[in-house]
Amino acid sequence: MSIYKKALGEHFYQLHPMLQKRYTFSKQHDFFGTGVMKKISGGPRWLYPIFYLGTKAKLLFPERGTNIPFQIRNTFRCGVDGKEQVHWQRMFSFGHKTRYFNALMTLDEKRHIIEDYLGEPALLYSDLAFQVNGDDGSMTIQSLNQRMVLGRKELPLPRFFQGLATVTERYLEDRESFYIHVTVKNPIIGTVFSYEGEFTSESES
Repeated sequence: MSIYKKALGEHFYQLHPMLQKRYTFSKQHDFFGTGVMKKISGGPRWLYPIFYLGTKAKLLFPERGTNIPFQIRNTFRCGVDGKEQVHWQRMFSFGHKTRYFNALMTLDEKRHIIEDYLGEPALLYSDLAFQVNGDDGSMTIQSLNQRMVLGRKELPLPRFFQGLATVTERYLEDRESFYIHVTVKNPIIGTVFSYEGEFTSESES
């Protein structure tokens, strides 16, 4: 059973059928999609050196723009401890440059929380809470407590250092595509990163 099914329980079946299909990852079922992010924005320019350093870990990037070609690949993995993992590879094409926003997710079965390790190697950890909107079958994902990852150590981040994400994903039947809107906010700075657009499923295994 997919870690997202386990996290959502019966609420999983309130998702739009195409989102249910998309989030049912297994050894036999990965997801690959392509699309366009109509807008990538956010963050004051003085943060750009940090965004540039983030490119080294496939976590953040300084480029902004409109109508950016996008690819997403979700792949099932099995950790050394036997836990099911889902690798998230999100690719944004800025001309000859490809930027990434990658993560590795697992499930904390006791808390019914998705554990999100961001970057390669991981630099940031965040709890993720999933909520289904039964009216249209869309899903909202929110990051909660965050920690900085330093090798095998994880240090809690003070709230004013955190970049808390809100993700909205829905299926657009009239366009036969997935809509996604991601916003990362800091309590002091405000929006530090945001992207919005659509993608379609290209191939599944």
